[in-house]
Amino acid sequence: MSVDEFVEDAGLFYERLGLSRTSGRVMGWLLTASPSGASGASGASGASGASGADAPELAEALAVAKSSMSVALRQLEQAGLIERFRVRGGRRDRYRLAEDVFARAFRAKMSEFESFRALAEQGLRAVGDDPERRRRLELMRDMYAFMMDRFPRLLDEWDELKDQR
Repeated sequence: MSVDEFVEDAGLFYERLGLSRTSGRVMGWLLTASPSGASGASGASGASGASGADAPELAEALAVAKSSMSVALRQLEQAGLIERFRVRGGRRDRYRLAEDVFARAFRAKMSEFESFRALAEQGLRAVGDDPERRRRLELMRDMYAFMMDRFPRLLDEWDELKDQR
């Protein structure tokens, strides 16, 4: 598999998660960008994982319109997956993966667990005492309560393991 194929697969993967395909392709490109300054995908130069890339570089590397790139970068920045920065003396904003991007994204998703649990509680109030109708809602509530309890510990373990790497 080539880096270009990985970037395209990342686009499809993130699209299934609710982001735009271009946003997913940006993630794939940034994940594979070489820290030495050469791109991971499509041969664009001057961008790296550490120093990031500016919007025109990304648009060129991924062969997308600048307007599409602008929307994708805004979506990724709002989701906390990338961060915008400017190199001292630079004239353009650059973009790079956020620090520990996947743990941050997972922590953000964990905040949704409480919403799911609360929705299940609402459903339980709506259906009353009928055991058949309650069963699914109780499973939903209990599963999300379980995840709310266990996942923070898993992320703490991950932080310890990551620091040892």
